[in-house]
Amino acid sequence: MREILGRRRRLLSRRNNGSPEMLSAALTFAADWRWPVLPGVAPDPQGRARCGCPDPECTVPGAHPFDPGLLAATADERMVRWWWTNRPSAPIVLATGGTAPCAVSLPAPAAARALDALDRKGMRLGPVVAAPTRWAILVAPYSMEQLGELLYAKDFVPGSLRFHGEGGYIALPPSETGQGRISWERAPLPGSAAPWVPGVEAVVDAVVEALTRTGVSAPEL
Repeated sequence: MREILGRRRRLLSRRNNGSPEMLSAALTFAADWRWPVLPGVAPDPQGRARCGCPDPECTVPGAHPFDPGLLAATADERMVRWWWTNRPSAPIVLATGGTAPCAVSLPAPAAARALDALDRKGMRLGPVVAAPTRWAILVAPYSMEQLGELLYAKDFVPGSLRFHGEGGYIALPPSETGQGRISWERAPLPGSAAPWVPGVEAVVDAVVEALTRTGVSAPEL
């Protein structure tokens, strides 16, 4: 069965014994699902739309790693607990690729139309992460060679698509960033095992077809 559109489910709360929301979520991702995570840089408290990193032109305020860097991402429960005990409001950043899910993202309005089209086709999707301007469909890990061959075979690939593979990252719910809150558009089903995610081929084929059929040519944001 595919995930149910619009149904919001809370992350597992087995560790919720008074722990802050972000710590509980980070422990679920790392300890239960074995997804490597790390704290993102916080939004600038002096300007919500600005980032706390040194880059005044940062395009993903509060939604990227800075200190520590991406290579520090881990599924070690002790490290994750230490990070979010000391930085309880830090965004949760997933290091994509390797043994962790990758993602295909596109502008939110186009993503909503694409998901509607995929629902009508009965395509099974896993979790979908919704940021204020872009949604990210989680997919199984893929290599750059696999992605290159997939895109090369396409006559047309919308420029609004982004691919988050090895060496990439996305912010996970319930992070608060400089652009707003990260949430689940399609939430993971409850359970102790890592959520199922589809292969990248199925998602790219379906999304490109949906965007082409609906005439979506949204610019990259």
